[in-house]
Amino acid sequence: MIRFSPLKFLLYCIFAFIMVANVSYAQELSALGLPALTTATGANGETTYSLSLQILLLMTALTVLPSLVLGMTAFTRIIIVLSILRQALGTQQTPPNQVLIAIALFLSFYIMSPIFEVLYVETLTPYLDGNLSTEMAMNQGLSVLKEFMVSNTRVDTINMFADLSGSGPFNDKQSIPISIVLPAFITSELKTAFEIGFLIFLPFLVIDMVIASILMSLGMMMLSPMLISLPFKLLLFVLVDGWSMTVGSLSATFLVE
Repeated sequence: MIRFSPLKFLLYCIFAFIMVANVSYAQELSALGLPALTTATGANGETTYSLSLQILLLMTALTVLPSLVLGMTAFTRIIIVLSILRQALGTQQTPPNQVLIAIALFLSFYIMSPIFEVLYVETLTPYLDGNLSTEMAMNQGLSVLKEFMVSNTRVDTINMFADLSGSGPFNDKQSIPISIVLPAFITSELKTAFEIGFLIFLPFLVIDMVIASILMSLGMMMLSPMLISLPFKLLLFVLVDGWSMTVGSLSATFLVE
């Protein structure tokens, strides 16, 4: 029996709509005397597109690139943990959002560098040399990313989405459809990020409680405990080399095969 996946059907419909719209638009422009946007069908039935049309399709595909960076890499877990760390320190907007995003982005590139190297050597280079077709290159690159996502996704989360879609059981990682891997990965990343954030928050919470108790025992109820505890939290964080510990621990939580 053929199983129906609404997400996969929606993605196929959107992709087909974009392709048909772009091709139809290119054919109209070609009929108006703009040969830069043309399509041609070869003797073997393959459709080739002009360079301008390929650039148009590439720019269309780049619109989903931010979502891919957020949902298919280590970026989500890192940015959430760093945001919780800033809140635990009580430094308001220090470091600013731009700095946190830059740290999360560069750290994501560091963690994903083995994956990107495999994609470059085994997928991008053969595709640029003409040894791989577009469809094969996309499937091969997607399989590499899928293996990374499944390795860092909780089994119970995958099973939950598989039960919701009526899929499974699966023989291996590659047999899991991408429509299940994507939501399972991002949900698992959220849970893991909040668990790490909870562990980071505890020592700073203890400092706040100690400072608040001391101020109450001294009768200084009008003095804000957060104002007094901030220098002590910053001192503790600097003494234990908190940034290196946080970044190193985050990098070690990812499984890169």
